[in-house]
Amino acid sequence: MNRYAMEIFYSEEDEGFIALAPELLGCSAFGKDEEEALKELKVAIDLWLRTARKDGRRIPAATGKGVSGKGLASTRKRNGRASQLG
Repeated sequence: MNRYAMEIFYSEEDEGFIALAPELLGCSAFGKDEEEALKELKVAIDLWLRTARKDGRRIPAATGKGVSGKGLASTRKRNGRASQLG
């Protein structure tokens, strides 16, 4: 089970949802709805971790806090809409 923090928010510019794993630099995904963005982020996290292992890169410990320290149920507002995951 993945224990990395996840954030999801709606982007008017992209006309969809952006999902991030802030503890894993550059790990993000997109979906037309929150569920799709979350599903795609789980795939992205798995691929990020597999690639890091293959390349011998350091893998950060999963704290569930992300970069902001808000905890696993992190909230991010953008364009007037926020979502919580946890």
